[in-house]
Amino acid sequence: MHGWGADLRAFSFLADYLVNNKCVFIDFYGHGASPDIDRPMRLKDFSDGVIEVLFKEKIENAVFVGHSFGGRVAMDIASHNGIYVNRLVLIDSAGILPRRGPKYFFRVGLHKFLKRFGKGLKGSADYARLSDAGKATFINIVNYDQRPFLHKIKCPTAIFWGDRDKDTPMYMAKILNKNISDSALFTLTNAGHFSYLDNKGFLPVFLKFVEG
Repeated sequence: MHGWGADLRAFSFLADYLVNNKCVFIDFYGHGASPDIDRPMRLKDFSDGVIEVLFKEKIENAVFVGHSFGGRVAMDIASHNGIYVNRLVLIDSAGILPRRGPKYFFRVGLHKFLKRFGKGLKGSADYARLSDAGKATFINIVNYDQRPFLHKIKCPTAIFWGDRDKDTPMYMAKILNKNISDSALFTLTNAGHFSYLDNKGFLPVFLKFVEG
């Protein structure tokens, strides 16, 4: 399951290495070939969409692989509908609220002030491209902290993280590792937010984990 702004092609290359497995690649709502986001959505809507695909594909139990936003969705399913999740692979996953310093709160205050005059600060490029419904969805997602639910994840979990990831810093990986009981953290050196592409060490460990 891909990150925000990507599509199923982000992981499609893995199919070449998983020839003995049934692989299903997801386009989330508003991404790839899936329908656009036409109303404000929450994380549960994306999780329910994935579970709907499982029903249609007659999959009762699977290894879930999620990068960034895809990791959010995977963790949500594992913590609330764990019966579907045999193993969990999280790669530079979102889901932990970031540590926010004075600079962040200054920007928030300035944005609210400027909004009074019909202006405001620009958000990220991902945010700027969205429709109004997409922007509301994005806000709902990024402000949702999944830390309180991590203890509910009981399946074996592999956490892969780039040591140079600036979008989801390493401290988030350590929080996941600490709070998911049956988890192992694999640090990928000289790798950023797309660590599974940056470091060739990802693939052999990933395949061993999927094979059990």
